[in-house]
Amino acid sequence: MPEPADFPARLLAGLPDAVIYADAEGVIRFWNPGATRIFGFDAAEALGQSLDIIIPDGPRARHWEGYRHTMATGQTRYGAGDLLSVPALRKDGSRISVEFTIVAFRGADGRMTGIAALLRDVTARFEETRALRRELAALRAAAGG
Repeated sequence: MPEPADFPARLLAGLPDAVIYADAEGVIRFWNPGATRIFGFDAAEALGQSLDIIIPDGPRARHWEGYRHTMATGQTRYGAGDLLSVPALRKDGSRISVEFTIVAFRGADGRMTGIAALLRDVTARFEETRALRRELAALRAAAGG
């Protein structure tokens, strides 16, 4: 049975994960409902804004260094399904942990035009892992090694 013509739009709208596309300058040009759910900004607030709205101050310089490198060279280590885990910001200022992978977009001339990212909120898993590591360290310390 053929898929409906609006299948791609329905897929992107229905994903619980964030799908964000930013142009070569890092300006948000696409923001799905999953991004609203995770980050708290609705599409009208996010579209046309810099990715800085979801990047904490600490890793911001490193992010932009990597972004500019990818735009200039077309090379990234995160385009082949590798996941990157990073802190992110929500609209209310709270920090969350996200994992994401990207898809690079190129123009007809082969030059980079932007990047789409598929992001998932992994804050609960990150916090659980951190608590387990602390507990393990305490048990090792109590056991003398």
